[in-house]
Amino acid sequence: MSAIESPQIGFVGLGAMGMGMAQSLLRSGFAVRGYDINPDAVQRFGAAGGATAQTVAEAAQDATVFIIVVLNGDQVLDVLFGSGGAAEALPKGSIVMVCSTVSPDFAQKTAARLAERDLRMLDSPISGGTIRAAQGQLSIMASGPDDLFDELQPVLDAMAENVYRMGTEYGLGSTMKLVNQILAGVHIATAAEAMAFGVRAGLDARQIYEVICNSAGASFMFENRVPHMIDGDYTPHSAVDIWVKDLGIVLGAGKDLHFPLYLAALAHQLFMSASAAGHGRIDDAAVVKVYEQLTGIAVDSANAHQPKV
Repeated sequence: MSAIESPQIGFVGLGAMGMGMAQSLLRSGFAVRGYDINPDAVQRFGAAGGATAQTVAEAAQDATVFIIVVLNGDQVLDVLFGSGGAAEALPKGSIVMVCSTVSPDFAQKTAARLAERDLRMLDSPISGGTIRAAQGQLSIMASGPDDLFDELQPVLDAMAENVYRMGTEYGLGSTMKLVNQILAGVHIATAAEAMAFGVRAGLDARQIYEVICNSAGASFMFENRVPHMIDGDYTPHSAVDIWVKDLGIVLGAGKDLHFPLYLAALAHQLFMSASAAGHGRIDDAAVVKVYEQLTGIAVDSANAHQPKV
């Protein structure tokens, strides 16, 4: 099937990732009506040239494509079938893109519920971070019927540099996202451990970073998150509690498969420790604070020579 001509896009979730995605659609010439529970986010989207909605249902009204970028599965259900009422407001035949990180089982059941209302779904989780979202250069790992990909191709291209077709079975896109989250979560946790170890042993944090970025131990997460640790800047681009949630989903899927996930489980506990210590809503690089508080060192350069209490 050919691409949808001049789709009306409804967008719910104008947060760190969603705002960049919605604005990328605007730059590509799409008509987008956006909603977020935060009125300031809605106002910023309007200032960027988007149409604004005061409710989820208003964002869904007349939308041929409806994109959901909210925190978790519970919020997705509320948007579609709960207080948001989007499933009732959407025209028959519309396509719902669920971009949140959810379990494969959740994706399958949600697609089935939407089909009962003559609505179609693309299981379409995202990765790449806030900068790539703002640049329209995300990776989207999606699953669903082939004709949905064909219809949505211009929309997908506006938001993503890489669109991966994981298969026609719902849940395969979400499964791929969980594979990514295992690696990303473990990499952040390991970066925190390595940095804290090096500082505890007497090395300079910035020098550790420079050496590792030019050595075999480097990873995207190391290069991206360690500067937050060194600068002591925990402005939340992706919060600690996101990893408590996402790695929790990973472990739940592992349980369903009877598959052991040793490193994912340990990383989950490290993020849980950081959250329990009061750091859940700040940047996920704050997992390093678990090591700082245990060992009395400071990774951030401003306090490197001051003992932690």
